[in-house]
Amino acid sequence: MQLRADQLGAHLEASLRALYVIHGDEPLLALEAADAVRASARSRGHTERVVLLAERGFDWSQLRTSAAGMSLFGDKKLIELRIPGGKPGADGAAALEAHCRELASDTVTLVTLPRLDRQAQNAAWFARLGETGVVVNVHPVERARLPQWIAGRLARQQQRAGTEALEFLAEAVEGNLLAAHQEIQKLGLLYPPGELTLDQVRDAVLDVARFNVYQLTEATFGGDPVRLARVLDGLRGEGEPPLRVLWVMSDDVRAVLRLQAGRAAGRADAEIFREQRIWGEPRQRLLAQCARRVSDRVAREALGHAARIDRIAKGVAGGNAWDELLQFGLRFAHRPSH
Repeated sequence: MQLRADQLGAHLEASLRALYVIHGDEPLLALEAADAVRASARSRGHTERVVLLAERGFDWSQLRTSAAGMSLFGDKKLIELRIPGGKPGADGAAALEAHCRELASDTVTLVTLPRLDRQAQNAAWFARLGETGVVVNVHPVERARLPQWIAGRLARQQQRAGTEALEFLAEAVEGNLLAAHQEIQKLGLLYPPGELTLDQVRDAVLDVARFNVYQLTEATFGGDPVRLARVLDGLRGEGEPPLRVLWVMSDDVRAVLRLQAGRAAGRADAEIFREQRIWGEPRQRLLAQCARRVSDRVAREALGHAARIDRIAKGVAGGNAWDELLQFGLRFAHRPSH
């Protein structure tokens, strides 16, 4: 059974399964999902808690021992298995599959993992977990959905804000949901329930946005030049090497060219994405939109521009690499007028 993080609450109100697997790359949402499972288990009498940390050298027999052992007080049990590396190895895979076959009625198992790549998700041990229990996929909140997400969090503390205030807050906390959570809680402490003004939000909220190079795809191919400039400026301020930024942006352009070539040959987008190992619906959607909107000539010219930026960044040609990266991105972020 597969669930999104925002579906977990309704599921737990209705029932509690014997096995939950949480994996994702957004720490706040993964932590909240795990807390929800713990609270549901505790409310149903699973008061004994065993925590196993499966790091290098972990003895996987501990999982079976913990599941088979009787509680000292006869309580129901919650076993938390944390696999921070995301790869249990051969012994761990075998232990997990065996655990799925031997789930006890008085025990709930909670497995937490980082975001797994497609190969790991296709592994037999992970498939077995999904067949036996509930897999909760934790995805980052996309920039376009961030104001709505913030509005929902404000509503929990009986506050609301207008569109302009929500957009301001989204810009301040983009890419850092833990900080967003803290800033929203701060607003709840500073101001009473009701409407928050833009001035109140501005006075209270710190600029805690954190960017990563992969947000450039969303800004560039999503046709948002203002955000593109802001993300690049943030990466520069955080000390990101311009060559790494260039590599990510150029790789996206090459993906667009491969998609255009595949379409010209009559192939379906899904087949091309699978062959090129381009995963994730948001990225696939952005690349597909760009491939329709931008000609292959523009994309090929951009790669020539990338070669010049590479020389600038390496100090063998004159110019400012960050200024050129912005111009590079604007080739795709600019939306033509209709």
